[in-house]
Amino acid sequence: MVHRVLFLCFLVTILSDDICGQILQWRGPLRNGIYSEKDLLNKWPEKGPDMLWSFEGLGSGHGNVGIAGDKLFVLGMPDTTGVLYAFDFNGKLLWKKEYGPEWHENYIGPRSTPVIIDDHVYFESGRGTVFCYNANTGTKIWSVDLFKTFNAKKTTWGMAESLLIEGDHLFCTPGGDENNIVALNRFTGKTIWTSQGNRQPSAYCSPVLIKHKKISLIVTMTAESIVCVDAVTGKFYWQVPQFQGNKIHANTPVYYNGRIYCSSENAKTNTGLVALKLSDDGKSAATEWRNENFKNLMGGIIIRDGYIYGSMYRKGLWCCLSATDGKIIYSSDKLGDGNIIMADGLFYCYSEKGEMALVSATPSSFDVISKFQVTMGNDQHWSHPVIYKGRLYLRHGNALMAYNLK
Repeated sequence: MVHRVLFLCFLVTILSDDICGQILQWRGPLRNGIYSEKDLLNKWPEKGPDMLWSFEGLGSGHGNVGIAGDKLFVLGMPDTTGVLYAFDFNGKLLWKKEYGPEWHENYIGPRSTPVIIDDHVYFESGRGTVFCYNANTGTKIWSVDLFKTFNAKKTTWGMAESLLIEGDHLFCTPGGDENNIVALNRFTGKTIWTSQGNRQPSAYCSPVLIKHKKISLIVTMTAESIVCVDAVTGKFYWQVPQFQGNKIHANTPVYYNGRIYCSSENAKTNTGLVALKLSDDGKSAATEWRNENFKNLMGGIIIRDGYIYGSMYRKGLWCCLSATDGKIIYSSDKLGDGNIIMADGLFYCYSEKGEMALVSATPSSFDVISKFQVTMGNDQHWSHPVIYKGRLYLRHGNALMAYNLK
C-alpha cells in the first residue's frame, strides 16, 4: 500500500510538471490573463520592485517571454530578420538563432509569444511561418509556411498569433478560403486537419481551447466574426458577427461560466464587448448581451467573481462591468489605458504610457497601490506582462526586464 501511495504521488508530480510545461503560454495557463502565483508583494517600493536583470538588444518586437524548465525565450528583430533568443533565469543569453524574414512594414517586429513544451519551442512569425526549435540547442526541427501550405490570406499588420497547443495538436489560423483554421502535429508539422471555418482572413487573434461539458472547442476571431470549430476534428460549428473598422481582433476570447466573452473596438454595430452563451453541446452560441460602448482593442480583460475588468482603448479609462448584463459599473481615470493580467488577488496593469501598476480593483473601486515608469526599451508599450516564480517579466521593444515580486 505504501509503495502504491508513493507511486501515485510520483505520478501526480510528473503530470503536474508536464501540465506546467504546457501552460506557460500567452496570457497565462488558461489564456484568460490570470496567473496562479501566490505570496507576491502587495505593495511595491516607491521606484517599483527590484529589477533583477535586464537585456537590451532584442530588436523590435511586441511579444513577451515563453518559459519552461530553466530557460525563457523571446523573439526580436534587430534589422529585418527574426531572432529567437534563449536566456537562463539570471538573464544570461544562452543562444540566439536567426529564423528568417520578419515583419518590417508597419509596427515592426514579431508579435508572437513562444510556447514551450518539453524541449520544443513553438512560435509564428509575422510573415506567417510556424516554427519548432529545440529548446536546448537552438536547432530548427521543422517549419511550415502558412501562405505556401494553406494559401493564407495576407493581413495589413502581419500575423500576430501566439500558437495554441493541446496534446500533440498545434492550432493556428491561416485564414485561407479552404484552410481557415488548421491543426498540425506538433512533433512533425504535418497536417492533422484543416477547417474551412468561415473563410475569413485571420485577425491577429490568438485562439483559445475551451473544454465545455464533454466537448473541446477552438474559439478565435477572424476578420468579421467570432468563430468556433471542434478541437478534435476541425468541424465548423458556429460564428457570430464581430466588427472592427480595421479588422483587428487582437484579444483572445475568454471562457467563463459557460459563456464566451470577446472584446473589440471601433465599429458602428456588432462591436465592443459581447457575451455568448454556449449550448450544452457547445455546437451553437447565442448572444446574451452586447455593450458597444466598452471598446478594448488589444489590452485584454479579466473576469473575476462575476465582474469584468479592463481598459477603454485610448480613452484613459479603466472599467468594471457586470458579467451578467454587460453594464459598466464604474470607470476610473487613475491610470492610462493598456493591458491587464492578474495574480494573487491583484491586477497588473501596463499602460500605453509605460506605467506599470499594481492595482486593487473590486466592483466598488479601482485603486492604484503602486506604480513605476518603464524607461528602458523603445516603441509602443504593447507587450503583455508575464509572471512566473515570483518574477514579473516586461518587454518593451528591444528591452527585456525581470523584476522581483517576492
